[in-house]
Amino acid sequence: MCHELLGHVPLFADHDFAEFSHAIGLASLGASDEFIKQLATCYWFTVEFGLTRENGDIKAYGAGLLSSFGELEYSLSDKPTVLPFDPRVAGNTDYPITEYQPTYFVTDSFQDSTRLMREFAAQSDRPFTVHYNAYTQTVEVLDTVEKIVRFADQVQQSMSDRKSVV
Repeated sequence: MCHELLGHVPLFADHDFAEFSHAIGLASLGASDEFIKQLATCYWFTVEFGLTRENGDIKAYGAGLLSSFGELEYSLSDKPTVLPFDPRVAGNTDYPITEYQPTYFVTDSFQDSTRLMREFAAQSDRPFTVHYNAYTQTVEVLDTVEKIVRFADQVQQSMSDRKSVV
């Protein structure tokens, strides 16, 4: 319970982290079992055991790290391998569940992670893409030209509205 409440819940108050987590969820819709496994592994290396850079320093944000003083200390030492976050690499990296991780992935920002995750999802073998409509709180499948054009028009209108406010 402490892991969930202290490790995961506070991060969802960060808009960029919530967008990243949401990108993983949307990427899973209609995906193959193999791609779901890669997404789950990316989740492991980010939401559970992720590292990020802040003002040049590496800091932990993954709930698995935040709930384990020993692994937190270990992850920030020179002992494990630390690689830049790349979903194609992270999604295909083996990990132990009963010992400290031999490898961690570090991102420059949650925004960067979200961009990388969306690019990764776009390369999946899924025959369509999806978009979450926050107004209707629904997931829209963009599988026809008409739906894609309507979505593009909505994005363009939203951008115009934002420019007029600024």
